[in-house]
Amino acid sequence: MSNGSLPFRLAHLSDLHATSAAPRRASELASKRLLGWLSWMRKRRFEHMGFVLEALIEDLPASGARHVAISGDMTHIGLPSEIAEAARWLARIGPPEAVSLVPGNHDAYAPSATADPWAPWGPYLDSRDAAGLAIGPGVGADRFPTARRLGPVAIVGASSARATLPLLATGRLGDAQRERLASVLRALGDEGAFRVLVVHHPPLPVGQSRRRQLDDAAALRAVLARSGAELVLHGHTHRTSFAEIPGPAGPIPVVGVPSSSSIGTKPERRARYHVYCIDRGADGRFTVSYEVRGFDPATRRFAHEGEGVL
Repeated sequence: MSNGSLPFRLAHLSDLHATSAAPRRASELASKRLLGWLSWMRKRRFEHMGFVLEALIEDLPASGARHVAISGDMTHIGLPSEIAEAARWLARIGPPEAVSLVPGNHDAYAPSATADPWAPWGPYLDSRDAAGLAIGPGVGADRFPTARRLGPVAIVGASSARATLPLLATGRLGDAQRERLASVLRALGDEGAFRVLVVHHPPLPVGQSRRRQLDDAAALRAVLARSGAELVLHGHTHRTSFAEIPGPAGPIPVVGVPSSSSIGTKPERRARYHVYCIDRGADGRFTVSYEVRGFDPATRRFAHEGEGVL
């Protein structure tokens, strides 16, 4: 697969919740995880379905995407067994050089006993150079932001995943990560790359309650206003959303997708993903169009649902 040319097609998935929240020991359900497990037993296990994920994996090759970006929440309550189970789903979606991942709040549901709870996902989290080679990963949250150069496109991953108190689903990048992110975005901008920032929590309120928002969203928007990006992709809300935030050269599109595995209690919450086509116009500037592909309960397949231009 060559990543060195345009047009470049990028698929965006999110909130797969691809695992079974089955603890191996009762002690794993201490504190907040008990509430999450009860929610899974009562509701989530009937919403996020394996047959939808199977249909998604079957549809991805037909989308023409050359790379897949996943904006977090591979698991339900972040159990070590779930992390391992999700790694097997990642392998089915694609090899590490063709799939980029950032964690979500469900992947950091409670404090971890290990320094790097996402180690089984390491090859999908690593930064990679233009040749596709992994670049010295950090450990845990310290590996972020990540950057993958795919020819003219750069996928930049930021982690908003933090363990929080019960009944909270907030996120935070933190001062150190935001500082590193600003430097990465500036450097890639100086190289003329099309920068796609992938983060789980949206960088602005898009309908979610305060207990689900990004705590340092204003500070992240300030970084983007100074350092720039061409596109921001997020999940978390389980809804489609289109917004813009100010950038140094004009508005930056901010797009969220629903869960990619949900059968949908409401039609707007049914599984969908987006495929972005990044190209250059006659004036040499980047252009972005997108296709929406959604799950059809009647056929149990994903199909074209719409398209547009950012």
